[in-house]
Formats: sequence, C-alpha cells, structure tokens
Amino acid sequence: MSHSPQAAVVDASVSQPISVRTGAIALALLSTGHFFIDVYSGALGALQPRLVSKLGLSLTQAGLLGGTLIFSSSVCQPLYGYLSDRFHTRLFTVLSPAVAGIFISLLGIAPSFAWLLFLVLLGGAGIAAFHPQASSRVTHGVVESRATWMAVFISAGTFGFALGPTYFLLMPQWLGLERLYWAGVPGILCSLLLWVFLDPAPAITRKSGFDLGPLRAVWKPLTILYFCVFIRSVVQLTFTQFLPLYLARERGLSLANANFTLSAYIAAGAFGGFVGGRLADRIGGRRVIMLSMIGSVPMLLLFFLTSGIVSTLALLAGGLMLLFTIPVNVVMAQELAPTQTGTVSALMMGFAWGMAGFLFVPLTGWASDHFGLHSVLNVLALTPVIGFLLARRLPDLRHA
Repeated sequence: MSHSPQAAVVDASVSQPISVRTGAIALALLSTGHFFIDVYSGALGALQPRLVSKLGLSLTQAGLLGGTLIFSSSVCQPLYGYLSDRFHTRLFTVLSPAVAGIFISLLGIAPSFAWLLFLVLLGGAGIAAFHPQASSRVTHGVVESRATWMAVFISAGTFGFALGPTYFLLMPQWLGLERLYWAGVPGILCSLLLWVFLDPAPAITRKSGFDLGPLRAVWKPLTILYFCVFIRSVVQLTFTQFLPLYLARERGLSLANANFTLSAYIAAGAFGGFVGGRLADRIGGRRVIMLSMIGSVPMLLLFFLTSGIVSTLALLAGGLMLLFTIPVNVVMAQELAPTQTGTVSALMMGFAWGMAGFLFVPLTGWASDHFGLHSVLNVLALTPVIGFLLARRLPDLRHA
C-alpha cells in the first residue's frame, strides 16, 4: 500500500509516542532474536577442537576460520546497515536467526576445510545482517529510557554469546558431530516466531534512506565514540579469547573451570550492559562511558594482583563495568545520526568489534609469545584509560 508524503508525516507523528505494549512486544521479539543469533556467534570456539581433530586442521587453518567468522559476522555489519537503511525490509531481522543457525550447525558435516570456510562465511552473514536493523528498531519511537531498552536488547545477546560455547559443547556430546545440524532448530523456530509476530518496519523508518550528509555533520563525535568502542572491544575480545588459556597455564585451573570462569565473566558483562543502560538514562551516556573506562581498570588489575575468590570477583566486577558502555555507545550514535540508525549501529556494534578482533587478537598472541601472556594482558587492562580521556571530549547529549 502506497503512502503520500503527507501521510508519511502523519504516520511518523502518530508513531512517535510509542505504545508501551506494542514497543514491549517488539523489544521481547528482537531480544529473543538477538539471544539466539549470539548463541550461534559463540559456537566456533567450542567446535574448533572437534573440527581440528576430524579434518586434521593446522592451527593456522583454525585461526583462519576464526578470522573469517569475525570478518563475516562483524566487519561486514556496516554493509548490512547500509542495505537495511536503503531497502527497509524486515527480512534482515526475520531470516537471520535461521540463516545463522542452519549454516553454523552444518559445520559438523563439512567434508573439508574449504567447506568449513564457506559455511562460516554464510553463517556469519546471518549474524551480521541481524544486528544493524534490529538494534535500530529496538529504540524506534522511544522517547524516554532509550538506553534501558537498548540495554535489554544487547544484554540478551550477550547472555546468548555466553551460552553458545556450552550449547555447542553439549550438542555434539549428545548427538554426535555428524548430527550437529539439529542445533540449528532453535534458530529456525526463532525466525518463524519473528515472521509471524514482528510487525513490518515503522513508516518513519521506511521513509528515510541512506544519506552520507548526516554522518558528515557529526563525524567528530562519531569518530571519538567509535574509538571508545574500539578500545573497549580490544580489552573485551582479548580477555574473552585468552582468559581460559591464561587461567589454565598461569593459575593451574582445569579447562572446565577455566571455561566456567569465562562464561561467568561474559555473563557479568551482560548484566553490566543492563546496568549501564539504566545509568545512562539517569546521568547521561557520556558520564557512563567515562565511569566504565576508568572504573574497570583497577578491577582488572586487581584480578592479576590477587588470587582465589578475590581475584575472581575482581575479574567479574571489571567485566561488568567494562560492558556498561555497550548499549550507551549505540544509543549515542543513533542520537547523533537519527536518520541513519542502521548504519551507525553497525559501526558501533559490529565494525568496531570486528576490527578490534582482527588487529589485537593476533597481536596479543604474538606479543604473548615474546613477553608472556600475564604481562601482555596486564598492559591491555590499562588501555581503557585512553578511552576515558577520549570520552571527556564527547558531547553531553542531554543538554544538546
């Protein structure tokens, strides 16, 4: 059904004071989708030992698989943000859980390394396509508590990411690697749920298209915000990647206990994202970013300087504070460029995360071979201080 320009304006004004009931339903649906999408994004680490054993992969090939997933699922997100801002079809959101679930779960029957790369590339595309449009829709029409709504959405994904390794550790044990394709069923069911119950994109979103002009107008604060996200992602990704290895080698923990600690660290970050969103609605996003950056440093350093329960609690507190900023960064970017929410959401969520992983995960491994993992992680724990200094230059949008 076509709309005249006048009708589009009316639709936009009517949708602005969003119905709490309708908005809550959309939030629940999109958060469910985010949870399952990120379950699949956390699968490869758990599957790699079995895939290496089955196909005789080298560590270089295993690393290439991980790099391919980061590229496809994170670095490519701005492309899907651009496409969603231009074409405005809900299929980016609706089909993504099924695409991610099917192709990631087919890894168990891949006959060769080339097939693994192909399936990871397609599964990562499903992950990447979901995030920009879904994160844009979560806060559409929400005037108050935008950061809280975004925090619920992002925390759901982080909990899914924390569950992913356990899910894909247990499924091959129960079904066998050759029947791992059954692990894709939740993603397919999630897509069916979204297809039936998620409304089409709101009229105000369909009205706008991709335009570089609004991004040029705010390029300075967007650049500062991007590097704040980049710095946080460097610490987040390197700790997530190397924490089990560090705990096993340096602290003597079993692999099971090391992975349990990692899951607790990620889960603490998920809760931190929710807390950060609530705080941003009260004191402003700029202050929350500054608090997160400067507050996480002593907690992470305390983790390295102590042992036992004190060390573990310090690690969880550091992860919680570090991830205060996840929803705040996205909402601030959307407020800076409200007509290009898909694109800027992808820049803050996927592209910054992906580039941090691309550059610093291999660099951390190389540096650890030369200087020791303990020393390198200690240095990385200090990098949020740079983020704090950058965040001081961000605008306070509450008074803009």
